[in-house]
Amino acid sequence: MTLLEVSMLTKKFGGLVALNNVNLELREDEILGIIGPNGSGKTTLFNIISGIYYPTSGSISFEGETISGKKPYVICRMGVARTYQLVRPFLNMSVLENVLVGACFGNGRKMDAACREEAMSILGMVNLSEYYKRPAGSLTVAQRKRLEIGRALATGPRVILLDEVMAGLNATEVDDIIALIKKIFETGIGACVIEHVMKAVSVLCNRTVVLNNGRLIFEGRPQEMSQNDEVIKAYLGTRRSEEVA
Repeated sequence: MTLLEVSMLTKKFGGLVALNNVNLELREDEILGIIGPNGSGKTTLFNIISGIYYPTSGSISFEGETISGKKPYVICRMGVARTYQLVRPFLNMSVLENVLVGACFGNGRKMDAACREEAMSILGMVNLSEYYKRPAGSLTVAQRKRLEIGRALATGPRVILLDEVMAGLNATEVDDIIALIKKIFETGIGACVIEHVMKAVSVLCNRTVVLNNGRLIFEGRPQEMSQNDEVIKAYLGTRRSEEVA
């Protein structure tokens, strides 16, 4: 079953074509990797899916219903959540309050005891339970990344869009995020992952698509990317298989 489908998606900013007739789909219970050089259109794609930008042309459907052109809060409440490259928690609010904001925004829920209990459960999943009273501004970068994921999970998503959640982390922290994404996947949530950490792409993703200059230039298994000449030229810069191992 297809959860999310992008059809002939184009986005122009004046004379700049950020996305050019992109087609892709996220299937049920699948982690889809989206990679490509900086400026290739990856985050623009997420911004359109989540409703921040309207497409110039083309469409996006979620579980068979068109979502392109809808407001971000509508798309979120339909079941599509996302994270951002630059995490921006509410620094003066507690870790728990940050997750509660996600729950109330995403589901339109009342901030009651049940909502608080669910938020604490999510903090347990992202390994932040012991910090629930602390202000979010006191967290490390890695902890803020996990809080960002927790806040997205609190919206009750069917699909989560993860935008470079491993950027700037050390090897141990990357392994922790990989384990967390696997745990999320096991709960039945589909995921799209924008990432430059090739180890993570290879370990996590069932399929990958590669964008370059707004065009989709590859779709297939992560291990096949190192054998594709266009991907090598645009992104990998080498044919060595260990680059995606």
